[in-house]
Amino acid sequence: MAARTDHTPRTVVAAYLWSGGLFALAASLIWAINTVFLIREGGLTIFQVMVVNGSFTLAQLFFEVPTGVIADTIGRRASILLAAGTLAFSTMLYVATPMFDWGMAGFVGASVLLGLGFTFQTGAVEAWVVDALAATGSTEPTERVFARGQIAFGSGMLVGSVLGGLLGQVDLALPFLVRAALLVAVFGVVWTLVHDVGFEPRVLSLASFGDESRRILAAGVRYGWRSRVVRPLLLVSGLNGVFFMYAFYVWQPYVLQLLGREHVWLLGVVQAAFSAASIGGNALVGRIMGVGASRRDPAEVCAVAAAMQFAIAVGIAGVGFVLKAPGVVPAALAIILWIAWGAVFGAYGPVRSAFINEHIPSAERATVLSLDALFADAGGGVGQPALGCLSDRASIPVAWFVGSLGFLSSAPLYLVAGKAARESADDA
Repeated sequence: MAARTDHTPRTVVAAYLWSGGLFALAASLIWAINTVFLIREGGLTIFQVMVVNGSFTLAQLFFEVPTGVIADTIGRRASILLAAGTLAFSTMLYVATPMFDWGMAGFVGASVLLGLGFTFQTGAVEAWVVDALAATGSTEPTERVFARGQIAFGSGMLVGSVLGGLLGQVDLALPFLVRAALLVAVFGVVWTLVHDVGFEPRVLSLASFGDESRRILAAGVRYGWRSRVVRPLLLVSGLNGVFFMYAFYVWQPYVLQLLGREHVWLLGVVQAAFSAASIGGNALVGRIMGVGASRRDPAEVCAVAAAMQFAIAVGIAGVGFVLKAPGVVPAALAIILWIAWGAVFGAYGPVRSAFINEHIPSAERATVLSLDALFADAGGGVGQPALGCLSDRASIPVAWFVGSLGFLSSAPLYLVAGKAARESADDA
């Protein structure tokens, strides 16, 4: 499909940054207080919180491929619009659950819809921007575009985290209400700025959905699981997913417990610091990847990613160690390690995104990226209830130690992917 004449690399990147930044602002409003809301307003235990969040992750696991089919047929723009609309509706259900005393079932139902909403976005955004940049003749390395996108996302997350903490200090329901309103604004921005460029949408009907699903899933397996380069990255996503979502949610109430204070706003400040550190990591991507003739080869890129994975594992274990001793000083050390994790993660994300996209064909891009997200969802679906149960029966620090093993064991997989990528390049 030829590029539309009213689109240039500059307009594509601008749409990517504006829509991504506003989406991050909306999404992150509840991140610092979500677990506290479930415990205090919903009356749930830590284990029940993990079950609710696990239902969100399992929903993502179930819907990743079907929504990838929608993105690879009807279009990436349609999929992103469905994401904003579904997330706005499900966010309101979260607020309605304690109001109408729907209990844990209400939160599970809302979480399932939230999972559906996020799967409409996973894969679709990256697929859209990579194809649109190629179609408009962009010469900028994709990892730099992804780094700029992560900076926009991190900036929105920084503001949203602080604002969510401040709103939560007034009323824990307020961040959810503002989030729903901002998601409506996201829908408007995507409708106006985002268009399928470099991708030809196809008609999809209920009668053809099954055939399309099988065809695209087969292509996803071929270019994903059967790819010697991509398969190790899928396994990395699964291993990382075991711990990541658990840590994200359990961190909030435990920091307050360590501090012995009820300052909900502090959660927003810590999350904002994490975002600021991520932005700093994003800014280092250009130096990590190199430019022109000095750009790293695939094996070197994967070696860098493996080193980052190892550093993250050490940081997670470190947080688990300091959490064993409640008090202001251990809490401060844990927060410092959490923020350092954000810096490493900020550099890691764009490098990984650029590398995996280089090894996926355009027509199946959204589906393979959704398959990658599916592995992360599978890990999270197992990890959240399992580590939640371990937290209740042993302790949260023990669960953090166990979680660090997933990141540690996934680091060598990058070396496998890098070797396969180098051999593929040599054979070409």
